[in-house]
Amino acid sequence: MDTPELRAEERLVGGRPSGPPPPPPGHHPRRRRRRRFSRGIGFLLRAALVLILAGGLAGAGAAWAVYRSVSADLPDYSWLNDYAPPQLSRVYAADSRLMAELAQERRVFVPIEAIPPRLQQAFVSAEDQNFWRHHGVDPIAIARAALVNVEQFGSGRRAIGASTITQQVAKNMLVGNDRTLTRKVREAILAFRIEQAMPKARVLEIYLNEIFLGAQAYGVAAAAQNYFNKSLDDLTLAETAFLAALPKAPNNYNPIRYPEAAKARRDWVLGRMVEDGYITAQEADAARAEPIVPRPTRRPETVAVGQYFTEEVRRELVSRFGADQTTMGGLVVRTSLEPALQAEAERALRRGLMDYDRRRGGWRGAVSHIDASATGWLPALQAVQRPPGMLPEWRLAVALEVRDREARMAWVERPDARGAPQPRSANLAFEEVTPWARPVRDGRLGPAPRRMQDVLSPGDVVMVEMLPAAPAQGRNPAKPERLALRQVPEVEGAVVALDPNNGRVMAMVGGWSFEKSWYNRATQAQRQPGSSFKPFVYMAALEQGIPPNQLLLDAPVEIMTPQGPWRPANYSGEPRGWVTMRRAMEQSLNLVTIRVAQQVGIDAVADVASRFGVIPNMPRFLAMSLGAGETTVLRQAAGYAGFVNGGRQVTPTLIDSVQDRHGRLVWRTDLRRCAACDVPDPSAGPPALTEERRQIADPVASFQMVSLLQGVVQRGTGTRAGAGLNRPVAGKTGTTDDYKDNWFVGFTPELVVAVWVGFDDPRSLGERETGGSNAAPIFRDVVAAALQDSPPVPFRAPPGTALVRIHLENGQSILEAFRPGTENAARPPADPFADGAGAAAAGLDRGLGGLY
Repeated sequence: MDTPELRAEERLVGGRPSGPPPPPPGHHPRRRRRRRFSRGIGFLLRAALVLILAGGLAGAGAAWAVYRSVSADLPDYSWLNDYAPPQLSRVYAADSRLMAELAQERRVFVPIEAIPPRLQQAFVSAEDQNFWRHHGVDPIAIARAALVNVEQFGSGRRAIGASTITQQVAKNMLVGNDRTLTRKVREAILAFRIEQAMPKARVLEIYLNEIFLGAQAYGVAAAAQNYFNKSLDDLTLAETAFLAALPKAPNNYNPIRYPEAAKARRDWVLGRMVEDGYITAQEADAARAEPIVPRPTRRPETVAVGQYFTEEVRRELVSRFGADQTTMGGLVVRTSLEPALQAEAERALRRGLMDYDRRRGGWRGAVSHIDASATGWLPALQAVQRPPGMLPEWRLAVALEVRDREARMAWVERPDARGAPQPRSANLAFEEVTPWARPVRDGRLGPAPRRMQDVLSPGDVVMVEMLPAAPAQGRNPAKPERLALRQVPEVEGAVVALDPNNGRVMAMVGGWSFEKSWYNRATQAQRQPGSSFKPFVYMAALEQGIPPNQLLLDAPVEIMTPQGPWRPANYSGEPRGWVTMRRAMEQSLNLVTIRVAQQVGIDAVADVASRFGVIPNMPRFLAMSLGAGETTVLRQAAGYAGFVNGGRQVTPTLIDSVQDRHGRLVWRTDLRRCAACDVPDPSAGPPALTEERRQIADPVASFQMVSLLQGVVQRGTGTRAGAGLNRPVAGKTGTTDDYKDNWFVGFTPELVVAVWVGFDDPRSLGERETGGSNAAPIFRDVVAAALQDSPPVPFRAPPGTALVRIHLENGQSILEAFRPGTENAARPPADPFADGAGAAAAGLDRGLGGLY
């Protein structure tokens, strides 16, 4: 019998059930399994959540650690509030013409208020559509860039970025351009901070003035000039969109090299502007139809002369303001250069150096030698390098055929509008090369050439100049255009012209050519002044009351020195006995000058040289009285200016004023005070300026020196300096030992001009090559050009000067200037060397000084 009780007993084994217990009432196995499954899923979800939270915390911790690590050494961004982009500095001549631009980057800064709104909108549409809404980083742009980059993965295309304008400012200004993840993190952090520190408009202003847009242009203003020769206000919509297309890749969208790519990118910018609501579709269509026509601007025309002057200005600016401020500070520098006078000074010096070179230099041979065949000369000549110092108006020409009395020369003119060379030919006459083109052999000049073959051979490349036709004069017929042979002289020179009343340097020539050598012989070359120093010796005598008609002994002198006996001599070699101070100055008598220096004391001479700024620390030797010291052309000009302006100190200046980028005056050289300038009274006339220059010499003595130096030009060694000028001129020649240096320093009431001629490595210019023959004609040409339209102005005697008419040895009568009470004080003094006095003070540790 199978009963429930029996089945229960059968399951019991040892008093325990032998099978599973019966399910309780209401039990369902499927539900139990579901609960177990649910509990497993819940456990997994909780575990996943824990892992996610743990990973998130770990990621946050890692991100925080990265943030702390990256932000620990972030650059300071607060200075961007006051940031002023680098701007080029401009140097102007006295007539406001541009002389030079000093820059590392060509940039023109424009404040955001002056940048047209449409230009701002174009750059925002092209570079950062959400610029006005995000806080430095644009998450939407980042997500969009990530999606595009994933889609393009493996296509070989360059990954696109999502940098905002603020991030680009941070990259360009602070963190650099490294393509690393760390740089992007630093850039993003700085972008957030920048937007918290300054308004959006300021960020956009920095960006639009700093961004590089190709064509050597930094900033939108420079780009508008360089591409279209326009200001920002004159740009069309199409041109505006083109500029906004450039930041992505300026070189790839160059409209000249890649016009199709440039147009496509511009049209894309126009489309973005339509999307953003900045322009209408009709405006965009009209702009798309407009071709991109670049009109590259040429650099502003600058003064073609004065390179030595400009370089000296640049050095002074760097010395005063530093290199960065000079080239990136946007300075406006106004100088004292007179371009017309500068051009005449350069021409006068070059003419004088060429005259000497043709007289003493000889012909030093061809520049090069090439194939002179009819088919080979043109490319061969174009390959010859232009020699340094060759003047712009000269040409390199090849001798195609050489005959006895002429040579057929060929050269290439500047290319035409299509860039094609323009060959030309002409005959060089033998008369243009003789007698100066003598060969140089072992440093000596050979005989004059007898035929053209002695000078040129076929294939020789030489420098030539086409001289203009000469008009007919009287019975002489007009001369046709002719060719002249040229060469760059080895001899050098320098010229300085300045205003004696204020020291403004109006012209400065530092050598034959700035292209040949940047060495400025007007300011950097220390040369012996020779006899041009003698006026400072006689100035010491005049200050001590010795009158100009004082009789002085011109007789042989022998002075014992550590190097042996010194026997100075006059240029003529003949002593003249008793002569007046005026006669001694006019004839530049060395023996008299030595006696005057001994009589007044070499300390007094050194004091005068120091006060006038010629030789600040002159050694106390009698040889210095003949100009055996060293000085510069600029110092000589400033020293002589002290004579003509009544004994006032003259500090030569090249710069009148300097303004910063905002137009504020930061430096000026004219320090005179004007008390009435702030409250001008038209009825009172021009306000008076307070004289600030120091009085360094007695005005009467200064005028006496002017009178003595007038005699040098009228009757003495400097007559060539005043030839044909028909105005009062004064000055002094200078020639050093062995004719190594030639000088003439002179002046009119309005102008001081100092001229030096010599070799860079001091050597003789040749027997009887003096300052009166080489430097004085250059002085005359400069003064003639400077004052050709000005009426003659006399030298004016200061109050307290006694003008007495006296008769000279030649019977001529002049008005001599005396200090009151000294008119009859002239008498023969005792010879300071009669008893050997002064020998100890005549040391010759330097070379001998002036001869003439």
